[in-house]
Amino acid sequence: MNSSNQIAVFGGGCFWCTEACFTSLQGVLSVKSGYCGGHVDRPSYEQVCTKATGHIEVVRIEFNPSVITYNALLEVFFATHDPTTPGRQGNDVGPQYQSAIFYQDVEQQSEAQTYIEQLEAEKHYSEAICTQILPSAHFWPAEQMHDDYFALHPEQGYCQFVIAPKVQKFKKQFLQKLK
Repeated sequence: MNSSNQIAVFGGGCFWCTEACFTSLQGVLSVKSGYCGGHVDRPSYEQVCTKATGHIEVVRIEFNPSVITYNALLEVFFATHDPTTPGRQGNDVGPQYQSAIFYQDVEQQSEAQTYIEQLEAEKHYSEAICTQILPSAHFWPAEQMHDDYFALHPEQGYCQFVIAPKVQKFKKQFLQKLK
């Protein structure tokens, strides 16, 4: 990683969906699916799906802050998932789907808190935001089969019916920020 680049770690439900959106943003250098926040070392997807590891499905985003700001990443994060449903995103239910931000420093913590306060003040959502703002935790990369899942498996049912509409909406909303 270049010393001027930064890392953001977001849990926005299924990491396949989250990765599919963030990979196409200008200034985003890499996106890796993984697990964060739990008590099991080197968890597998199967272990995380048992709901007993404490891990949240996340993406680790390396970005160039001179091209895209952390605040812009927060905007995309909140626009591409429902931050008001604890332990759930649509039909994906369980603690591994919790909306979460693992801040990497106090500046990210402050920006995340401010962004959520702004959304709440604007009454952007009809329900309260339940996104957890958590300190940086060890990131465990997901198995390679999860990398670029949407791009590599567009014919898969979940990709067609859940991810594709989300990505289409995202691209329309953030057209000016796409690569």
